[in-house]
Amino acid sequence: MHGGQHATMNRAQRRMAKPRPGPVRHPAAPTLQAEFAAALREHQAGFLKEAGRRYRRILAVNPHHADSLHLLGVIAQEDGELDRAVQLIERAIAINAVEAPYHANLGTARWKQGRLADAIACYCRALELRPDYAKAHFNLATVLWKQGKLPEAAACFRDSLRRKPDYAEAYDNLGSVLKEQDRPDEAIACYRTALSLRPHYPEAHNNLGTLLLAQGQPEDAIDCYRKALALRPDYHEAHCNLGIALWEQGRPDAAVACYRDALAIWPDYVDAYLNMGTALKELGRLDEAAACCREVLARDPDQPEAHSNLGIILLAQGDLAAGWREHEWRWKTPQMQRAHRDFAQPQWRGETAAGQTLLIHAEQGFGDTLQFCRYAPLAAARVSRVILEAQKPLVRLLRGLPGVDLVVVRGEERPAFDVHCPMLSLPLALGTTLATIPGGTPYLKADATLSGAWRTRLAATAAQGWRVGLVWAGNRRIESKGLAAVDRRRSMSPDCLAPLFELPGLHFVSLQKSGPEAPARFPLTDFMAEMEDFADTGALIANLDLVISVDTAVAHLAAALGKPVWLLDRFDACWRWFTGRRDSPWYPGLRIYRQPRPGDWSGVVDEVVADLAGHFAP
Repeated sequence: MHGGQHATMNRAQRRMAKPRPGPVRHPAAPTLQAEFAAALREHQAGFLKEAGRRYRRILAVNPHHADSLHLLGVIAQEDGELDRAVQLIERAIAINAVEAPYHANLGTARWKQGRLADAIACYCRALELRPDYAKAHFNLATVLWKQGKLPEAAACFRDSLRRKPDYAEAYDNLGSVLKEQDRPDEAIACYRTALSLRPHYPEAHNNLGTLLLAQGQPEDAIDCYRKALALRPDYHEAHCNLGIALWEQGRPDAAVACYRDALAIWPDYVDAYLNMGTALKELGRLDEAAACCREVLARDPDQPEAHSNLGIILLAQGDLAAGWREHEWRWKTPQMQRAHRDFAQPQWRGETAAGQTLLIHAEQGFGDTLQFCRYAPLAAARVSRVILEAQKPLVRLLRGLPGVDLVVVRGEERPAFDVHCPMLSLPLALGTTLATIPGGTPYLKADATLSGAWRTRLAATAAQGWRVGLVWAGNRRIESKGLAAVDRRRSMSPDCLAPLFELPGLHFVSLQKSGPEAPARFPLTDFMAEMEDFADTGALIANLDLVISVDTAVAHLAAALGKPVWLLDRFDACWRWFTGRRDSPWYPGLRIYRQPRPGDWSGVVDEVVADLAGHFAP
């Protein structure tokens, strides 16, 4: 989902207090004074054109009427004529420099022009003239917030609240600043205070909902978003945020409807297109998901998440040449920016580099490394030396990979190198298409000594029959909402596997390292507490006849070792398994059992039971 993530989907609105006409400080002739009073009433009632005509009539008689210049400038500012607004208010200040509202409204015009330092100077001058000016404290806080100066902004919002304790907007914006400071409890308290002061405050309901959703309270968040929309049906951000909450509840159809509501209000709402694309992909509607990405790119050609998401969809559809290119945008997405390696050495693009050392470095999960390490031997044919940097639990296993001169632990000291390549950029560098996937297996080998030891251990167990390894859950990946949501969809309760244990002639071996434990009633041999790394797990797998696994690293490990793998796959399959296929060009010995409907593991298990009964009949 966007925001990521999934999408940055929940942007707090940074509201500035609307400029208000200042008090009449310069009584003119009786006629002008009556005219100004009438103009002021019209201005306060929102009749800006009528008020503007009166201010101009006053200025035609008295060009030095400072209040009229100031308020005519305020009207120009509200109409978006910022240069004219600045000119008029500065003329008013030249006549009377001691009016705090003049300086405050000049600050607002400067802020809207993007001249933040000048705006701050104006607000500070207004506060020198009137230290209890709550609106100026508020607007100063808003500009500081926009500059990313969160502690200073929070202090100024609190200054405004000391002068005006019932300032609901200040509580709302202070809550958003505290949210950015990762102080959620204080932020929630601010939003609730804002709503106690102004119950019919749609922005505060929306902001509270966003924070409650981030705190893992989707039902409460949904209630907040619905209250915001009841108050303001055209609130496109609340429609989008409601969609996010529904998506997190596993309701992608309902989420799509909310995103469409948001787009009906604002057809150029990029976040809604991004999030709708994610939900449509989960529903298996890849063409529509790709169209959402392209809608974003038509409006923002350099939007990294749209490019990256489009790349994933193209890869799933088998258009690898275009998919790999788009997939390179992943490094500019918020999810991957922190993982980007900023090496001084250039990235290798597949060119022949005689005499040079190539560093291939892992970038994502264990399964990705196990799948894409196959490219190291191909790269080795174009360079003189290959160093492979991988996650520590994989290093011992990967030391036997052909073409690799050295395997090092990611994060530890490495030797010198000349060029580098992230592991998932190797298919692009080497021009991989659907027809040229290097699918030969095995390309990894289990340690012979370790495998022999496990052969002896397994032979000594009382259980006999064909040996079948089982994995029912992946890594929870709680560090990322999007990845955690994927894991919930790819993992199953071990109870779902109960029908397998009714089959005769099979010896089931657990390959589940962590996650939910299998029920004690299951006849399941479990050595996983003894597994220190993937080399150990690989040696155990080498002694099995079949591995049945959800889409996690063990499936890649077993397939890379050349073992038959039956993959229990979620409805919205990962791109690497493509669409509409039961086989995999990545692993000739892998068979895919995909959910017929989202969340339907029983149908998958029933099909596996039928095939097991026929394949391993005693």
